[in-house]
Amino acid sequence: MATPTMSQQAAALRVRVRKLIDGATAAEEEFAPHLSAVRPEHRLSAVNLVHYVWLRGRDVRDLQADLAELGLSSLGRLESRVMPTLETLLRALDLMAGVEETTAEDDRSWATDMPLGPARLGRNAVELLGSQTEDRAPRIMVTFPSEAATDAGLVRRMVEAGMDIARINCAHDGPDEWAAMIGHLRTAAGGGCLVAMDLAGPKLRTGPIHSGAQVLKVRPHRDESGHVVDPATVVLAAAHVADESGPGHQVPVTDAAWLAEREVGEVLRFTDGRGPKRKLLVTDILAEDEGPARVVAELRRTAYFRPGLRLLPDGGGDAGTVAELPARAGFHVVRVREQIVLTRSLEPGVPVPGGPHRIGCTLGQVFDDAAAGQRISFDDGRISGVITAVFPDRLEIEVTSAGADGVKLRPEKGINLPDTHLGIPALTDEDRAALPFIVEHADLVNYSFVRDEGDVAELFDRVTALGRDDLAVVLKIETVEAFRNLPQLLLEAMRWREVGVMIARGDLAVEAGFERLAEVQEEILWLCEAAHIPVIWATQVLESLAKKGLATRAEVTDAAMSMRAECVMLNKGPHIVEAIRFLHDVLQRMQAHLSKKQTLLRRLRSWDLQAWGEQH
Repeated sequence: MATPTMSQQAAALRVRVRKLIDGATAAEEEFAPHLSAVRPEHRLSAVNLVHYVWLRGRDVRDLQADLAELGLSSLGRLESRVMPTLETLLRALDLMAGVEETTAEDDRSWATDMPLGPARLGRNAVELLGSQTEDRAPRIMVTFPSEAATDAGLVRRMVEAGMDIARINCAHDGPDEWAAMIGHLRTAAGGGCLVAMDLAGPKLRTGPIHSGAQVLKVRPHRDESGHVVDPATVVLAAAHVADESGPGHQVPVTDAAWLAEREVGEVLRFTDGRGPKRKLLVTDILAEDEGPARVVAELRRTAYFRPGLRLLPDGGGDAGTVAELPARAGFHVVRVREQIVLTRSLEPGVPVPGGPHRIGCTLGQVFDDAAAGQRISFDDGRISGVITAVFPDRLEIEVTSAGADGVKLRPEKGINLPDTHLGIPALTDEDRAALPFIVEHADLVNYSFVRDEGDVAELFDRVTALGRDDLAVVLKIETVEAFRNLPQLLLEAMRWREVGVMIARGDLAVEAGFERLAEVQEEILWLCEAAHIPVIWATQVLESLAKKGLATRAEVTDAAMSMRAECVMLNKGPHIVEAIRFLHDVLQRMQAHLSKKQTLLRRLRSWDLQAWGEQH
């Protein structure tokens, strides 16, 4: 059989491309009522979104390969300009096949729209996130710690390091602290740094657990050979003035007068809570202008302090007595195949070796909506299980994953139910109470727990009722339900002037599965680019650097890949200023290497346009 000529190949390919154009056009006509509801400035973006969702419902990888063989566009960069790409490709195939131009019946000049898709995304990014810097495109958003309310210098250093947007989490602090943070930001940056405020959303957390024993473990720092490098510091103080924020390990004693008799160089001997003999060497006396002194001592061997433990001076005299200590936080040690009983009651659970592990849930709606067979996870996915039985006041859960040696389940840890639709509003009473402050002071509001169009509409209605229609809105995609509804969410969001999407990768990874996170975040980036909606890349970016001062190799790679978003978010930590500078440098270096991406267009099953149309 003779090899097809180039013109014959082109003729066959133009038929396939024409079918794609016709199908995308039919989808646009079908969704005309939805498209007419968006703001006029977003209409072409909404049309492009529908075209893209329809196209990605097909597997066109073979077509991509065949086009590439002819030296034509492989469609790998068509997200922001679907129809202009297809129409321009069809015209090229017409020429190669020797066919007279047959696309005149389409009165829109799609070829002239080729540069407009990226331009619309760029314009929307500027309106939502502010202007980009000269040397990097993505903006840097940074979560303010509580200290930002009292430490103006910290805020100034964050701005100088490269922060473009300050994020305030409304789940923490309150209006007085928020106002102080914003005041420090305005002083440091004027209007050059935007303010984003997070609505907390429903709190789905584990309940309390009975406290453990009153034990304080103190150990020195040792090298790899077990030799003491730095002795541990112990501060003995009167029970009523012990300062948990002071240096070293705070150990309260019952008798302030006994403390006043101590001297530098003195040795205090004791038997620790396990039985071994230990000693403290007094190294300093912290004299106070008012009140009793505090005694600083060093400890060179690990010791466990308990209430009633006696400290005997080497030179003789009365012993000091350790006073009541804070009880250690309680926890369950959970292992695979054990049972967790999640209860409506928030009475503190009692740890039981081997289980069943009873623990409360802060959101009662869970017990009305969950069903047997559905998945559930705790503490960012460290513990996973399946619901085996549902009762009005409890869920019984079989643990399917909990690490090799078990995981400690503590209070106030997140709970995820990826298979369960919770019949609760995205806006809580606390969110509604925070909205007036947000409307008055913020440039952007980050909307947590959004799942469907109704959630989006409610926020828009409430913000409008508060007298503002120019507050930028960012939808946080953190549940599988929100991911599945993303096309609908974006079309609903286009009723608003300035909108964006945050990929909240922490909860999303737990819900979708860690093995699928990379795929899911890519699909979100593609869909938002098709809608010309800016994306914020969030959760655990350079987390080790921000918290511990040293980034991991994987985090550096992740930071580099965040270049494909319009904004990157850092969370708080003791080394946050260093993390901002590091991220700025990484993004600056990547600027010359990466701009979005090229993709293979296999069929995406995440979004079913036909099913969506039938539902509406």
